[in-house]
Amino acid sequence: MIHCILTITALVAAVQADIYLHMPRGSNNRINEQSAERSNANRLFDSQNNNRGGYNAGDSGENNARDESQQYRMQYFQSGPPTGGESYLTVEWTNQHGCGGSEDSDPHKMNCNLVLQYMCQEETGTFEGEDIRNGANTQAQNYPQLNNLQESENTHNNREKNSQNENRGLHEPFKFYDSCSAREGNHGLFTADQTLQVNNLGYSSALYTRQNPTGNRRGYECPEERDYYPYWHGSSWKDIAVMVGNLSQCQYYERESFNVKSRYECVEYFDGNKAKPRRYSRWNNQEECVENDGDWLEFFNSLEKAPQNSRGACENAGNIWGRPHRELEEQCLVPLGPPDCLEAPWTRDNHLGNSRGGEASRYTWTLPYIPSGQTKRCVLRMRYNISTDDYDPMNTDASHNKDVATGQQSPVQQNPYIDVGAESVPLRLAINTAQYGRTFQDRSHAFNLVPRPDGLDDRTIYNINVRGKRGNIVQVYPAVEYDFIPNDLEIEEGDLVHIQWTGSNRHNNENPGGDGQTGNAGEGREGADRNNMVETGGANENYPLPYERTSLFRNAKVHWMAEGLFASQDLAVGMASSGFYQCMETSTCGSQSVESGEELQNQLNNAPASYSGALIEPTRGVYHYICSRNNNFTNRSQKGKLTVSKKSSK
Repeated sequence: MIHCILTITALVAAVQADIYLHMPRGSNNRINEQSAERSNANRLFDSQNNNRGGYNAGDSGENNARDESQQYRMQYFQSGPPTGGESYLTVEWTNQHGCGGSEDSDPHKMNCNLVLQYMCQEETGTFEGEDIRNGANTQAQNYPQLNNLQESENTHNNREKNSQNENRGLHEPFKFYDSCSAREGNHGLFTADQTLQVNNLGYSSALYTRQNPTGNRRGYECPEERDYYPYWHGSSWKDIAVMVGNLSQCQYYERESFNVKSRYECVEYFDGNKAKPRRYSRWNNQEECVENDGDWLEFFNSLEKAPQNSRGACENAGNIWGRPHRELEEQCLVPLGPPDCLEAPWTRDNHLGNSRGGEASRYTWTLPYIPSGQTKRCVLRMRYNISTDDYDPMNTDASHNKDVATGQQSPVQQNPYIDVGAESVPLRLAINTAQYGRTFQDRSHAFNLVPRPDGLDDRTIYNINVRGKRGNIVQVYPAVEYDFIPNDLEIEEGDLVHIQWTGSNRHNNENPGGDGQTGNAGEGREGADRNNMVETGGANENYPLPYERTSLFRNAKVHWMAEGLFASQDLAVGMASSGFYQCMETSTCGSQSVESGEELQNQLNNAPASYSGALIEPTRGVYHYICSRNNNFTNRSQKGKLTVSKKSSK
């Protein structure tokens, strides 16, 4: 008999309503399509979003990337050590069906939360095996189905070997989905009147949920893990923040997060000596695991592995000793803190637009400090969960499901007819019980968290980037047009700013266009994202200042540029040309100089689509800047403002 895992009463039933990440650029499962619609909604994850949303992966140069090595991966400097400076990244998104507002003083029309997570691994420079990658085509990874829970080790290894293609995107690894495919689903969950299918082995596994009763596969994402938070088994995701409508829920999320609370899983073996772990099991509880000769083992989430190789040394260093997720050997692990929990930004229903403050919803992510100093390859994930008060989302479980044998009805039913008093004139409601309580999702393309340059551990770093893609507001919807982000940043003297951007050469927004307009209105080469940064005299001005009259780059101290240059003139020309020119004089950078290089096309057509930029320390003042290519008065504005004030005494 399969024992049910009962849903924790405070568990939120994940609900989906369109959500689109704009910074970092959300893929919505796109990679390099020239069409307005994505080609494959199942490529990496289940978004539940409109096919038109999302941004292509960035290209490094002026031409289309042929493979992932020619894509551009955004680089963000890690925070300094605990006593040092922090690095801040603005995360921006729009969600369709509303969120936010205090449950007591400012209630909304639904219950919602927003969950922000990231997944990282050591940067290897490769795109194979379990490496996180964007891929270079729109196909999903393969999955040779598990047909026998007692398969041989050789059969298992061949299934894994034949599954992964280095040219296709990958976030969760094969083993994560394989484990999900085998593991018995949580039968304590509320499924309303939905009938969950069974797998080819004769039972309903974690592939089948109320939102996904047929178990459709999207990449290697586990549907049960996707639809419920916090999940009761381990995963590779690390929690950043939970944004809620009711702050009383925060204590629960902070306590139950896999960041701080271990998870248990059943481990079975290929051999009788328990020397060769299978790492997937049907059993989702300790009793049945042990009855079937498995080991019920504890696993921990962590930031990364620590260098200490004994429990005592590990714990004395403030780390934890245990098994990392998906590994069986106990090791020293750098602990994670609980997720940030705060009230969700208020947005109105049926509106992919700004919050009450006049900006799209934003969260400032304090990037992690990586003690090893390694570069990490990462991906960001955001889920948007909504439910209603037509049933109690916190306390409704399997005991409330429709049961034909007993005659029990679900508290919500598919497209019900109701009697409002008009005799023989019932009204039908539009209710899909698979979506009454639903989760939408978007994810970024892969990016890197990189160590800081030497000597800057105590400095605060802010990021200025560019959101949006080629086209007018109708053509790009539900994505957005170009803008700097943040476009009005306030910092103090001594703080540093990392300016960089990325873009695609294939944002043509061609057919198929779905339910929106196609086309790519804009300046310069069709379909090509291009950006630069040139200083102006004020917010209402649209003409750049000559270098001699500028002060932002001219007076700034350069702490890092990818080219290793530090002169203010070189900084200014790099920003103006999007890295087409690296310096002014031949003696400094040879053929990459203004003096000896090729001629820059005046609308940046031959400039790179992406630019790694510079880490600068601007002096006190108020600075205004534009993108000379995209700032087109009455059509679109791409302007920014940076205010550097006197350092406050702390």
